[in-house]
Amino acid sequence: MPLPAPLPLVAIAPTLASTTTFAGLTLEGWIVAGVLLIVVVALVAGRIGADLILLGGLAMLLLTGVLEPAEAVMGFAQPAVVTVAVLYVVAAGLRDTGAMTGLTSMLLGRPRTLGVAQVRLAAPVAVASALINNTPIVAMFLPVLSDWAKRNNLSVSRLFMPLSFAAILGGMCTLLGTSTNLLVHGLILDHADEPGVEPMGMFTIAKVGIPAAIAGLLYMLVAGRWLLKDRDARTFDLSNPRQYTTAMRVSTGSPLIGQTVEQAGLRQLPGLFLARIERENETIHAVAPTQVLRERDALFFVGVLDSVRDLQKIKGLEPVTGDEKAALTAPRHVARLIEAVVSQGSPLLGMSIRQASLRSRYGAVVIAVHRQGERIDGRIGDIRLRAGDTLLLETSTDFTQRYRNSQDFYLVNELPGAAAPRHARAPLAMAILVGMVALITMDPARAMAYALAAALGMVLLRCCTGPDARRSIDWQVLTVVGSAFGFAAAMENTGLAAVLAGAIIDWGAPFGIWGLLAVVYALTAFFTSIITNNAAAILMFPIALEASRDNELPLLPFAVCVAVAASAGFATPMGYQTNLMVMGPGGYRTSDFLRFGGPLTILVGIVTVALAPIAYGGL
Repeated sequence: MPLPAPLPLVAIAPTLASTTTFAGLTLEGWIVAGVLLIVVVALVAGRIGADLILLGGLAMLLLTGVLEPAEAVMGFAQPAVVTVAVLYVVAAGLRDTGAMTGLTSMLLGRPRTLGVAQVRLAAPVAVASALINNTPIVAMFLPVLSDWAKRNNLSVSRLFMPLSFAAILGGMCTLLGTSTNLLVHGLILDHADEPGVEPMGMFTIAKVGIPAAIAGLLYMLVAGRWLLKDRDARTFDLSNPRQYTTAMRVSTGSPLIGQTVEQAGLRQLPGLFLARIERENETIHAVAPTQVLRERDALFFVGVLDSVRDLQKIKGLEPVTGDEKAALTAPRHVARLIEAVVSQGSPLLGMSIRQASLRSRYGAVVIAVHRQGERIDGRIGDIRLRAGDTLLLETSTDFTQRYRNSQDFYLVNELPGAAAPRHARAPLAMAILVGMVALITMDPARAMAYALAAALGMVLLRCCTGPDARRSIDWQVLTVVGSAFGFAAAMENTGLAAVLAGAIIDWGAPFGIWGLLAVVYALTAFFTSIITNNAAAILMFPIALEASRDNELPLLPFAVCVAVAASAGFATPMGYQTNLMVMGPGGYRTSDFLRFGGPLTILVGIVTVALAPIAYGGL
């Protein structure tokens, strides 16, 4: 089909009338342009945290008088920012109860290769994100995916970015998939009485979103092996490992009873070796993967600290403390894991762990023991303590404060998180999640209220503690997201956004509707990369609306391009909040997003621009 004749652009948007060239840009506009350039360069360099860079940029705009204080901080009161914050608490409840582990283990399985792992991850995440808002999907998958990657010796830096991108791609496919789609839908409704304006239904955007998502997923699975780099320390340094000796018992009624060692996931933890199994009248050495576990089996492991900690999270296993009569008065999900090094003058020297009675002395029980350069055999309770032995203790939360200056120990270090998940409250956590999702699906406009209620429910029903809830919030992400709204206000107020939009859209006019849609997509994607998806959509929608009016074209292809491009923020961590959520845990740099996400943004744009006029009219 031949391209339509070139379309004139008379007045793209009301804001373009006063300043349509850079020559007409005010001094404040040039200041904003300079600050943005500094911010972008600093983000690309990656030497300073993104939150500090954005706050520094806001400070410059405040000091130069471009922004008023209320304008600079208005982003921190946005419902989207509050919603992201409380979703971290919801995710903490799911993590601390182990609720997501069983559900995701069925989906993720035990992949043999990285490619299979990415396929198992991307497909269910994309489908779920099309039906549920994609931000909580990423929040829920992050802790589970981290443990899963560790068990399968996979790099989280090769999984966390595909997690974010798959969630974004899935969110493009329905009205509820992302807040950007809902925002554009609301803006369309404001002009519903105008000719050529049709509202968006639940699956209107799917005509373009599904093909774009399929193309994007295929790109990730093919290109990920070359364009994604290892940025995390997923593989333990096993050349000189600090190995602990520990013992776990299969508890009464454990779901592991009748499973093989392989099925129980006890061979997937890196740097961990199951040395033997002790039963009432039998000791099994050289344990085979097919060995079936029985009730009250004592499993003796040698392994690195992280894997020993992961053992504590497995439902149906309980630690063998060395003193069977020792038990903490507080539940395990309230207790903490502490590393303590026995000092040269400690009264514990020469005693066995059973004789030392750490429960009565310190309110602690020994979970594991490390002795430098020496493998410790025998039962935990029979180990005689030496100076320099590192004990992994399960104890109360105030142990560190009480004994960090004690002469009994050289070093006392508290490990983050509870000693064990609250498995008994996992059904409650899942019920809260299902309720939240159902309510948001029925009434997405009140997403913040429902997410806040779910977060409070997690704390009040003791799926997670108040301190754990506070620690779960990623304040760096919230700072970046909140700061971005201030930059959007500065660009709008000074006319810089209008100048950029007018100049770039003029370039597309000679190429007909595809040219117009291409520049609308490109400009929206650009703004998304340096501010936020919702701010970019708000900024670009009036321009798309005027372009459709002045050329007597339907609004829907332009609106869909704005919605998709505002979500397609793959090229920078600021492009979408899920990118910010995975940036720190994945160890990513800004250049990683540009290298892997830049081509994906272009690919999604090609599919969207090509299909939008066919799917929604305008040819």
